[in-house]
Amino acid sequence: MPKAAARIGVNGFGVIGKRVADAVSKQNDMKLVGVSDVVGDYRVKLGEKKGYQIYASVPEKLPDMKKAGIEVAGTLEELLRKIDIIVDCTPAGLGAKNKVMYDKAGIKSIFQGGEKHELTGSSFVAQCNYEENLNRGATRVVSCNTTGICRTVGTLQNTIGVKKARVVLFRRGTDPWESHKTGLINTVVPEAHIPSHQGPDAQTIIPKLNITTMAARGPFNLGHLHFAMVQLKGEPEKKDVLKALKSAPRLAPVRTSDGVDSMNAVAEMMRDLGRVRADMWEVAFWEDILDVTDGEANMVYQVHNESVVVPENVDAIRALTGLENEGRRSIAKTNEAMGIGNKFL
Repeated sequence: MPKAAARIGVNGFGVIGKRVADAVSKQNDMKLVGVSDVVGDYRVKLGEKKGYQIYASVPEKLPDMKKAGIEVAGTLEELLRKIDIIVDCTPAGLGAKNKVMYDKAGIKSIFQGGEKHELTGSSFVAQCNYEENLNRGATRVVSCNTTGICRTVGTLQNTIGVKKARVVLFRRGTDPWESHKTGLINTVVPEAHIPSHQGPDAQTIIPKLNITTMAARGPFNLGHLHFAMVQLKGEPEKKDVLKALKSAPRLAPVRTSDGVDSMNAVAEMMRDLGRVRADMWEVAFWEDILDVTDGEANMVYQVHNESVVVPENVDAIRALTGLENEGRRSIAKTNEAMGIGNKFL
């Protein structure tokens, strides 16, 4: 007999939370019971307009949310009694406090990359370690940058084999919605240590990956740009690397020969494709920049910080609840429901 739909709650209705709520709503084996937040701003009001039940994450904030015009259905604790699993999309650092509440309620929980791996003892990227997360009580979907590394370098590790990977990350300065608060102007800020945190984070997903990362933030908010230099096993040619990358479920090639010669061109392509919020759930890699010489693949790819982890959260729900035992099947279901592919043109 088919399994009953999993009952889902989302705590935190910001950049990631609102996207996860929308993605869950598209799945035929999941039911979004409600979303929770601490404010009644335009984002929450738009969620209510979509028909989402709104809850107050902190009881003390409930009167303010009602005063703002939100029909609050109850508190987060009340929401927890109605669901099987909560996806925590609150600001980084709140996860540990929230997990105590989730555990007390006896429900499973998913956290984002701003939390530490030690919070759950497990991290998640669907194409890399789905089965390791089956029926766990909690997991952590890694950050957008780490997800990008795991999808690209992880694909090469699993198909050809990687001796050593070096990845340089040029990170966006801030999220678009708060550019007026913390945007960088006329500067680049390097991460103050090597490796940057994304390399060790990738090793929580792919423990045997030999990787060093460096990172810096720049004055733009279109996403992240990665430069990967990967020493491969054997003597693969460019066609072998392209075959591996193009076969991955959430990697998509772009070409400068098509006029896709910049980050903003990739973003414009998402708009022209009619993507909601211009989201790019895939990682876009430049096919005609890719070079493979003497067994080393050098590539450039773009990661959309606001959306790339959203399908991973959906797959994490299936893994933890046991809705689907095979990662490839969950990925296929999520991709079909959301319109995710491995090519744009």
